[in-house]
Amino acid sequence: MSPRGSAGNLAPRRSRTGEALSLLGRRAFVGVPATAGITAAVFWLASLAPFNPLAMYMGSHYEHATGAQRETLARELGLNDAWYAIWGRWVGGALHGDWGVSRLYGQPVAQVVSERLPYTALLAGLGLLVAIGLSVALAVGAARHPGSPIDAMALGLVHIAQAVPPFVLGLVAIAVFAIGLGLPAGGAAAGGADPTPSGLALHLVLPVGVLAVTLLPWLVLNLRASVLEALQSDAVLAARGRGLGEFTVLRTHVLPVALLPFMTVVGSRLGELVTGALLIEAVFSWPGLASATVASATAGDFPLLAAVTALTCTAVFAGSALADACYLVLDPRVNDV
Repeated sequence: MSPRGSAGNLAPRRSRTGEALSLLGRRAFVGVPATAGITAAVFWLASLAPFNPLAMYMGSHYEHATGAQRETLARELGLNDAWYAIWGRWVGGALHGDWGVSRLYGQPVAQVVSERLPYTALLAGLGLLVAIGLSVALAVGAARHPGSPIDAMALGLVHIAQAVPPFVLGLVAIAVFAIGLGLPAGGAAAGGADPTPSGLALHLVLPVGVLAVTLLPWLVLNLRASVLEALQSDAVLAARGRGLGEFTVLRTHVLPVALLPFMTVVGSRLGELVTGALLIEAVFSWPGLASATVASATAGDFPLLAAVTALTCTAVFAGSALADACYLVLDPRVNDV
């Protein structure tokens, strides 16, 4: 191949990479102010909540404190300020790496998040990987035999999973597999002991399995439609005409095409993944961000609540943008509009 031919072949790849970078820049231009607006809404809604953050902060000491003591402490904590003033101080500190101090836990917000985020990321990541593996198997089996018992079973499973709330699935799993079969029903370790790799893996079985089942509906239905379309394409018909085996056709002609839109769907549904993970954490007492989120909301712990919200929004925006950018780079049929 001549150098001119090599340069000609490389130019489109550089061009599409540039388009992907441009897409990421535009998404960041929208995502950053959107995240800031959502955190502002969190502070506003928390200020309207019927909970007394000072009472939650003082605990049993609240009833024994005088009115003057309560007023002094509230003023020191900034609880008497308007919500937008509290939000403005939080944003100013966050821009300099200071996410504030959690009144609920008595620790810096960054420390609270760093201790709990790995557990949430582990649960969400494993749940997504298991869901992707199951959805590929179910979708390919259903699409290869449309209208068959395999197809009916796969569609029936995903429709049931779509109809049943995640916390109900979690309670059913506890009743069947924890009470019935003896699997751990909650936590990350037994009896307050320190988590170990083997113990952590055993305690992850139920929450990861339930989370994966809750993710199946939109994954299986999307991938099944893409595989059906790919199986009816001219490229697949030509490959079969050349005598290629069914496994080779699936691996080289069907899945590479069907998985491209599937990847975009995964990125666009990260919000549901995060929400589902938090619900599953609550059901299985998993030591992630769920308990901190609920506790910070009820206690009016503005810095912690805003930090968790900002992290969630960032993950959703970043996941969706990266999925679309990868799709743009890998599929020459897609244009950046």
